[in-house]
Amino acid sequence: MQTFYQPAGLYLDPGLIQRRVLEDQVELWWFREPRRSLLCYCASVALIVGLGLGGVGLLSTTTSLSGEWRLGVGTTLCLLALAVLLKQLLSSAIQDMNCVRSWRRIDQLKSGGRADPALMLAVGLAVMLCGAVLLCVATVGSRGHDSNEMLVSGLVLMAAGAGMALAVAGYGLLIFLKRRREQRRRMMMRMSRVRRLGGRTVRVFSVSGGQMSQARRETFSSRTSLI
Repeated sequence: MQTFYQPAGLYLDPGLIQRRVLEDQVELWWFREPRRSLLCYCASVALIVGLGLGGVGLLSTTTSLSGEWRLGVGTTLCLLALAVLLKQLLSSAIQDMNCVRSWRRIDQLKSGGRADPALMLAVGLAVMLCGAVLLCVATVGSRGHDSNEMLVSGLVLMAAGAGMALAVAGYGLLIFLKRRREQRRRMMMRMSRVRRLGGRTVRVFSVSGGQMSQARRETFSSRTSLI
């Protein structure tokens, strides 16, 4: 007896089928999830503008020997803005050259990929560190007017860095919850398909011994007539 049935594994997820169809279209991998890409791109542009303006503002107000901290913090902010800008330019250049054909690499380098939140978190922590250093120096130092300016700048930098870190943490939490919801939805779809398949009748084909012997006799007689 042999039983023939359609296994549940043949019913694939539509998202998986679409991904397999687009496996050869490498240029389309950069444009998946456009909302997330647009959000991270706008956040990167705002970060570049904010860090650049802050750094240039501090550097432009460095007029005497008592403003060494302005020079240091302004240079640090400009370098952080340059790092974010360099990441965006590098991703754009790699996308235009089409020299990366690995889905894992593209998912890391594209706008909205895993590199953007990590870079923004690192920039936020660096800004917080600059603010903490300014607060420590302002607390220990005894200069009046310059110490007050350092204190205000340190508080602003710490608030900005903490806001960036919290924003990245919230973004990561939302992405995690979205993936969990998608996995749960796919699991429910697979379970419903398995239930629908279980309700169907199974086709059974049986071959008896008499039929096999009759088929053998017919085959033998046909070979004899040919000889």
